[in-house]
Amino acid sequence: MESTGWEINLMYHTGMNSQGQANSPMQVAVVEPYVYAALHSLIGKRVVIDTSRGPVNGVVADAKPDHVVIQEYDSAFLVRIREIIWIMPES
Repeated sequence: MESTGWEINLMYHTGMNSQGQANSPMQVAVVEPYVYAALHSLIGKRVVIDTSRGPVNGVVADAKPDHVVIQEYDSAFLVRIREIIWIMPES
């Protein structure tokens, strides 16, 4: 599988390697490049983000490959990108 540079492809190994040693576990993380790019383009703008836990409104303060920071008044919300269902810019 070819890497796109946007994803980390590490898998859990639970067997033995070719030398007969136990493989150690590694994390798996997948980045959604189009969602990240959309959020990055919305920095400084008001949005509504629907998540699996409910909607979050505010200004996109920052966007990273795994989370977005939403600022609303004195509160900042860090939302995992994998929890986002949809994003709607507010007018």
